[in-house]
Amino acid sequence: MSQTLSQPVAVDIIEASQAHGAVLAALHAQSFSVDDLWDEAALQQLLLLPGVVTALAMLGDQPAGFLMIRCAADEAEVLTLCVGRAFRQQGIARQLLAWGVMEAQDRGADHMFLEVSVHNAAAQALYAGAGFMQAGKRRAYYPDGSDALVLMHSWGV
Repeated sequence: MSQTLSQPVAVDIIEASQAHGAVLAALHAQSFSVDDLWDEAALQQLLLLPGVVTALAMLGDQPAGFLMIRCAADEAEVLTLCVGRAFRQQGIARQLLAWGVMEAQDRGADHMFLEVSVHNAAAQALYAGAGFMQAGKRRAYYPDGSDALVLMHSWGV
């Protein structure tokens, strides 16, 4: 079954803070299995780490999705990216990812890494469309024993 992309919508992207912990947890719960789920406390702890920045996509007054990245020296890592079920297939993940790349560049990174499940074809297509290429594979990375692809996007010299 193929999904068709609805007309892309423009979202407002704000930087999330500790006050958004419950919203982030609710969005994360819509995108990840129980084994991979980050609860509000875990997300709030991540928000406190040096170099972590989180973009929250708002469609009107509705939180639609978020991207959490960590920047250190010349590299950045996507910690998580998720879009609420009601807001999928509208280009929100692409907008968040583009924001993350620009933010990483502004913070001095010249490349970005992430892990994605070998079973998540939609996410793989999103990342490929944004310029990410496979740089490796992590065997048995997820709690269910499945592998993750390591993807990298480089914009530096």
